[in-house]
Amino acid sequence: MARLAGIDLPDNQRIDYSLTLLYGVGWALSKAILNKADVNPAKKTRDLTEEEFSKLTKTVEGYTIEGDLRRSIRQEIQRLKDISSYRGVRHNRGLPARGQRTRSNARTKRGKRKTVGAFKKEALSKQTQAAAKK
Repeated sequence: MARLAGIDLPDNQRIDYSLTLLYGVGWALSKAILNKADVNPAKKTRDLTEEEFSKLTKTVEGYTIEGDLRRSIRQEIQRLKDISSYRGVRHNRGLPARGQRTRSNARTKRGKRKTVGAFKKEALSKQTQAAAKK
């Protein structure tokens, strides 16, 4: 397996797909990296020569990916929280920070809803029977 930026790339996949396994690299950036390194995107990872792989490694080092990208995103969110901006407050409370509605959606951010004050049918029927006997 080829190792790039601390991630093992699968040998049997095309190199353009394999690069997308790196955090921060999507299809567009993968194609840009391959164009800059002058590597054929249709090649499988195992078919790359040492020279092509070294070119690819040097090209990828020019981008912020993996741990550096995760760290910078975490620092930006922490900065927003520290200055108590609206987005920072939303991050603190675990709510959507980009203007999405929360009244009917945002279930993944807000969590499972717990019904408060609702009766089950059996409990309700027992109460009505007890009231009727009095």
